[in-house]
Amino acid sequence: MIGRRAKPSTGEMDKPKGFDDFELRLGDVMRGERATLAKSLLDVQRELRIKASYVAAIENTDITAFDAPSFIAGYVRSYARYLGLEPEWAFERFCIESGFSPTHGMAPAASGPKPQRRPADPVEALANPNASFVPRAESLFSRIEPRALGSVLVLALLAGGLGYGGWSVLQEVQRVQLAPVDQAPGVVAELDPLHSAQPVLADARSDTLPDLPSPEAMDRIYRPQALDVPVLVARDGPISAIDPRATGTLAGLAPAGEPAVVPVAEPAEDTAVRTVAADAPEVELMAVRPSWVRVQAADGTVIFEKVLDAGERFAMPKLEEPPVLRTGESGAIYFAVNGITYGPAGASGSVTKNIELSPDALTTKYAVADLTQDDDLARMISVAQAGPAPTE
Repeated sequence: MIGRRAKPSTGEMDKPKGFDDFELRLGDVMRGERATLAKSLLDVQRELRIKASYVAAIENTDITAFDAPSFIAGYVRSYARYLGLEPEWAFERFCIESGFSPTHGMAPAASGPKPQRRPADPVEALANPNASFVPRAESLFSRIEPRALGSVLVLALLAGGLGYGGWSVLQEVQRVQLAPVDQAPGVVAELDPLHSAQPVLADARSDTLPDLPSPEAMDRIYRPQALDVPVLVARDGPISAIDPRATGTLAGLAPAGEPAVVPVAEPAEDTAVRTVAADAPEVELMAVRPSWVRVQAADGTVIFEKVLDAGERFAMPKLEEPPVLRTGESGAIYFAVNGITYGPAGASGSVTKNIELSPDALTTKYAVADLTQDDDLARMISVAQAGPAPTE
C-alpha cells in the first residue's frame, strides 16, 4: 500500500544560477584587465617596481603578504592606475574584501608586527629571481671561444719569442770582449825626439867606429821645424795681375788725361766665309731655315734625325766611313767644312738624299756659299761673327 505524505511539499525547487548571479570580486577584475594587457606578474614587477608577490596579494586581497601595512594603500592605487581602473574604487573594494582598515603612517598599527606567512607560498616562487622558469642572462665566460684562447696564447708566445730573440741579438752586437795578449803594446811616439839619439864619442884607443844613432832618431833631428806663423800666399794673385786696359771689353781705354790706345784690326788671312773658329769640327750641318734631316752611317744606322730649326747646327762625328745625308728642304741646308761654308745642299723645296758627308766629297761637289744669294744665310753668319753680346 502506497503511503501518503502527511504534509505535501510546497517548497520551490533550486534553480540554476545565471551568469550575473555570481559575485565578481576585485581580484577577478584585476586579473582580467592584466590578461587583456597581456602582462604577467613579472612584467608588472619590472614596470611598476612592485614585487610580484605583492601584486598577487593585491589580486587575492591578502594583506598578510605585505611587510608593512602602511604601503598597502599606495600599492593598490598604483596597480589599479596601471590597469586603467579607478584607484579610489579599487582601494575601497580591497578594504571591503580583505577587511583592511587604512591607518596613517604615524599610527602604531602602521608598523605593526610582521605577519607570519608560510614559506611555501606560491607567490614567493614568482618573486624569486633565481626560479628555474626565469630566463637567465649569459655569463661573460660563456661568450669566450676556447679555440680563440688558444690562438691568442700562440700569438702571445710568438711575439714574446721574437722580442726575446731581438733583444738577445742586440746584446750580442753591443758586447765587447777583450782578449789578453802576451805582448805589451809599444810606444807610438816619444815626447823627446833626441831621447833615443846616442852621443858620438871619439875613442882614440879603439880602432872601431862608435855606435851611430838609429835612422829614425836622425830623421827626428833633421825634420823641418813647424812654423809658429804660417806663410800666406795670395790666392787671387794671378787675377790681380791682369791689366783690364790690355784685354777684355775695356781694352784700349786710357785713364783721364792720357791718349786712348785704339787697337788696329789685322786684315783677314782669307776672303772665304768663316762662321766658326779655326779649331771647328771638320764637317758641320747648318740650317738657315727649318728643314728635316736624317744622317745615316755606312751600315744603315741612323745617327741623327730631326727637324733643324733656323740657326741650328749639328757636328758630324768622326767615323771610319763617312755617313750620308737625306734632307727634305735642300735649299736650307749648308755645310761647314773646316770652318768654311759650302752649299746649299740642293734646290729650294726639293728632297736630296745620299749626300756623302766627307770633307773631300763636299768641297768637290759644292762651291763656297754666296751670301748675296741667301739673306737668311747672311743674317746667320753676321750673328755668328758678331759673337755673344757682352754681359753687364
